[in-house]
Amino acid sequence: MGSISTRIGRRFAELREKNEPALVAYITAGDPSLAATVGLVAALERGGADIIELGVPFSDPIADGPVIMRGAERALANGASLRGVLDCAARIRETSEVPILLFSYLNPLMRYGFARLAADAKAAGVDGVLMTDASVEEAEPYVKTIREAGLDTVFLAAPTSTSERLALVGRFSSGFVYLVSRTGVTGEQDQLSAQALPLVKAMRAHTDLPVAMGFGIANAADAEAVGRLADGVVVGSAFVRVIEQYAGTPEMESRLEALARELKTGALRGRTR
Repeated sequence: MGSISTRIGRRFAELREKNEPALVAYITAGDPSLAATVGLVAALERGGADIIELGVPFSDPIADGPVIMRGAERALANGASLRGVLDCAARIRETSEVPILLFSYLNPLMRYGFARLAADAKAAGVDGVLMTDASVEEAEPYVKTIREAGLDTVFLAAPTSTSERLALVGRFSSGFVYLVSRTGVTGEQDQLSAQALPLVKAMRAHTDLPVAMGFGIANAADAEAVGRLADGVVVGSAFVRVIEQYAGTPEMESRLEALARELKTGALRGRTR
């Protein structure tokens, strides 16, 4: 469906020139508050995060493990909404050029309206949209509306994805493709799945886009393993866990920054060994 130039695509291009894997950091917007989220994004960026996945809290997050589910519950209890998340993105954009990917389930986006979402997300400085439960087979209308606003659309591919589905993911994605390293829900795991390398190879056969891998990456060793295979390392639960542990303390931002630095260093090590 053609490529577009966004901060996401440009960041991956810059990193490719340096043979450097991207650190893609997920946090749930509104956890512990929308005001705090702006500072947390700044902390992640200071720590080396290259792209921010700004999660839209949803009441029935079927793909998320317990850590991110609790983050969504806290954000919703604090009054976070899709409109609030877009306002948060606009505040981040006042001081930062970090690429922002809106990470959401389909339901909140449909309720908001895709044409309105695309226009408002673009105005807020968002660079792309990932609809975690959108079927790629039925995605064309959504993709068309979002792309016409100049935003990337990112889709998920999993070890269970057929060759036909991988081809559709490659066709409808822009910016990058998000590879799920294993089946199941999000959350830290003890080791990288043996399914990871075959999935990277299979996806590369269907697209020239960068491929980033997530689900289960918790520490520098995990990031190093993924950094060897993929163009980006996606981390979510480990960051949300830090927010959960240190919310309301002066340490929250510095702890998040330190974890980002640890993970980015690990990912870089994957390219130098």
